Amino acid sequence: MEKSWELKQRGDSEIIKHLSDVLNIEPALANLLVQRGINTFDEAKTFFRPALDHLYDPFLMMDMDKAINRITRAINGKERILVYGDYDVDGTSAVALVYTFLNTVHEDIGFYIPDRYDEGYGISFKGIDYAAETNVKLIIALDCGIKSVEKVAYATTKGIDFIICDHHRPGAELPAAVAVLDPKRNDCPYPYKELSGCGIGFKLIQAYARITNIHFDRLIKYLDLVAISIASDIVDITGENRILAYYGLKLINSKPRPGLEALLAFSAIRKNDEIIGGCVFNRELTVSDLVFLIGPRINAAGRIESGINSVKLLISNSYEEAKRVAEQINDYNTERKTLDTSATQQALGMIANDAKLRSARSTVIYHPDWHKGVIGIVASRLTETYYRPTIVLTLSNGLITGSARSVRDFDIYEAIDSCSDLLEHFGGHKFAAGLSLLPENLVSFCDRFEAAVQERLQGIELLPIVDVDALLPLNVINTRFYNVLKQFAPFGPGNMAPLFVTNGVIDAGGSRVVGKNHLKLSVVHPDVAGGPLSAIAFQQGEHFGLIDKQIPFNICYHIEENEWNGSVNLQLNIKDIRFSG
Repeated sequence: MEKSWELKQRGDSEIIKHLSDVLNIEPALANLLVQRGINTFDEAKTFFRPALDHLYDPFLMMDMDKAINRITRAINGKERILVYGDYDVDGTSAVALVYTFLNTVHEDIGFYIPDRYDEGYGISFKGIDYAAETNVKLIIALDCGIKSVEKVAYATTKGIDFIICDHHRPGAELPAAVAVLDPKRNDCPYPYKELSGCGIGFKLIQAYARITNIHFDRLIKYLDLVAISIASDIVDITGENRILAYYGLKLINSKPRPGLEALLAFSAIRKNDEIIGGCVFNRELTVSDLVFLIGPRINAAGRIESGINSVKLLISNSYEEAKRVAEQINDYNTERKTLDTSATQQALGMIANDAKLRSARSTVIYHPDWHKGVIGIVASRLTETYYRPTIVLTLSNGLITGSARSVRDFDIYEAIDSCSDLLEHFGGHKFAAGLSLLPENLVSFCDRFEAAVQERLQGIELLPIVDVDALLPLNVINTRFYNVLKQFAPFGPGNMAPLFVTNGVIDAGGSRVVGKNHLKLSVVHPDVAGGPLSAIAFQQGEHFGLIDKQIPFNICYHIEENEWNGSVNLQLNIKDIRFSG
């Protein structure tokens, strides 16, 4: 698919020069800082050296004092507490965090993950009934609940209080809970709005630790769970999230919890399955590894069987115990891959054979037999293929249930909200959402959603946009340049890995097609001094014929390290190639 390269505006020249001088770095790197809103030496120091003492006071969050007072009363009164969370990575990691912490200060505590198929997303009547049957007096809901007005009211009739810890957009009415912790509340003064659900859970235990004189150092061991949630839930890695992700990754790479060690035993990143304890990975894990290696495996339990298994994995105290659960989860992940591949192929075929679907500005596609646990993945695959706001629907318990995925700068939540009178439930955020509707409303919803998308995208061409940070001459790329660039990590939304463009490069010789249509390149610029740089361009072998003829071309790339046979070299990871004219 054709992509649009958009070069970001260069920062203020005087500020760039100042930062380049005081930090002793290349102007290109100083420009990256300015693009991220960093203009002074002190701001650069804070950015390059994230510090835990820069985290915000948790009591700045609306209702935090109420939440802590209620938890304290429950603990002092020996009441039973239930930690309740959604079945995805963010929810299960949040439950693992809060449950494990509270278990150190309170004996009568349990956790609950709703069944994706029997109960659906978020707080359920069944879960509340279970709480009542087991004498629970307080439920702490994580990564869900912000719209559960009826469910919380029902719990009240059972003598059960709720504390809601959510990060999704609230509806018009907040649940009548004892406390509703959500920075996206209009009346919440908390300075940082993009915490994950697990991040809200961490702020909750941070607040409880403060009022009970538990030293903050005892909370650091939970930051791996926060980092996993931040990466897997695709929230911004800026501000407070960047600090939490930075220290969470440090913990994962230095002292991974047994559950993560066991889970990664099934990936190529593991050094030796017999080595237990300490850093046992063959390279340093990054946010991308959390997104692509850990997140899907944790999610697979909730997609195929039960998210309870994910929590059991994350709270395991021994490698042997964790390994048993990890083997089961890996089997779920294998099944999940089979199901999502089959559904994706079927969906692509349906679109290819339907002229109306092909010409639409949105993709809304339904099949009653698709597995509910993989429709979100299928929606992501279709969005990557057609680059349109996409909803994939299936039938579950008499309702049509769907997952929505968006494209850049399009608020899919808002478009779904415009059709809310046709829906039974919906929730989510700008880029992803979930919804359910009665079968008789399907045709009307498809038409209304398409109209909403057309109205909002009027006159806009839908093309994947590649955000280019800067034009870069090849001769500035060296080990020192890369060592500074690495300190911009952890990368993710709001702080993406810098993407550079160099125009007019040519093949230095030895370029070839490898593997399944990948290009292994050696590139130079004919007008710039310096030796060739190694490069890899995945799935772009079709360009080899022109490159081999010494025709100049433009490259859009990340800079990375490549390890091969014990040797580590810089490599350009080329994301797109264009030929002049």
